[in-house]
Amino acid sequence: MELWSQKLWALLSGPGRRGSTCIRAFSSRPPHPPLAELVSATELVSHWTAVFEERGIPEARESSEYIIAHVLGARTFQSLRSALWTQPLNARQLQCIEELSNRRLQRMPVQYILGEWDFQGLSLKMAPPVFIPRPETEELVEWVLEEAAQQPHVVGAQGGPLILEVGCGSGAISLSLLSHFPQSQVIAVDKGEAAICLTHENAWRLRLQDRIRILPLDVTLDGSWMHLLPWGPMDLIVSNPPYVFHRDMEQLAPEICSYEDPVALDGGEEGMDVIAHILALAPRLLKNSGIFLEVEPRHPELVGSWLRSQPDLYLDLVAVRKDFCGRCFPSVLEKRRKQTQQSQSGSP
Repeated sequence: MELWSQKLWALLSGPGRRGSTCIRAFSSRPPHPPLAELVSATELVSHWTAVFEERGIPEARESSEYIIAHVLGARTFQSLRSALWTQPLNARQLQCIEELSNRRLQRMPVQYILGEWDFQGLSLKMAPPVFIPRPETEELVEWVLEEAAQQPHVVGAQGGPLILEVGCGSGAISLSLLSHFPQSQVIAVDKGEAAICLTHENAWRLRLQDRIRILPLDVTLDGSWMHLLPWGPMDLIVSNPPYVFHRDMEQLAPEICSYEDPVALDGGEEGMDVIAHILALAPRLLKNSGIFLEVEPRHPELVGSWLRSQPDLYLDLVAVRKDFCGRCFPSVLEKRRKQTQQSQSGSP
């Protein structure tokens, strides 16, 4: 996990940008005029940092560094060749930096401005309003990888696990797992058309399209699980579902509220609306492995309580991990109690 990604939580930004994409911004405020007298990258970073700070933009310096590095074709400002720090920029580069910086002044997340995002070493295309994968979600992927390595039965008959991701967004989790499990297959579902399209695009971009099936599906609808039966029982279910308590939605940063799809964030009154549906469909789809979720610190207790209220699902909350932001990753194991009951009764 790179330090830069951790520092840019409030900004919702991160490394992994290539090339130069200029998109004209429209704002009610007049844009800053071209700064012909500021010709070097270092001078421009200082200038835009001051502008962002004056306008209350979070992580002002990091914002300016990522934008300028992107225009100059680098992933981060620190990775630029030292000669480029003081080399004069041409008029086109100056105009592009100004246009992208004006979008940041409108509180657009840096990922959307630059159109790319690094996740688990994969360069993914990003576009609004598809949910931006956060740095801590990389820890969810790492936990799944650890568990699979420790439990050979998770690998599956094809030499790699068959994985279901609910709410695939940009495809970050699914494509990361595919890259680590060369023989695996993924079924990725999302109810958002923009998310389905972006996951398709990222799968082709990474040449993983032959091992992923991307389906438009709303798991909160009755009988939705039946659409997944033809793909066979799953070895794992992974999800970063909408888990924000509805009353907390208005407290989210402008970068989130104004640009990201609220449906990908709002988890209902207690953040459990989609989580409960995922848990309910699991026994119909899983073999004997587990469910890995990303939630917030109040949820492990809520998940455990909900599972105890649904004994017929035969699901146990078996582990909880916390990431560097304090968010939680519950692991739910399927069929443990069911197997125990069967062994006691002598059933096969």
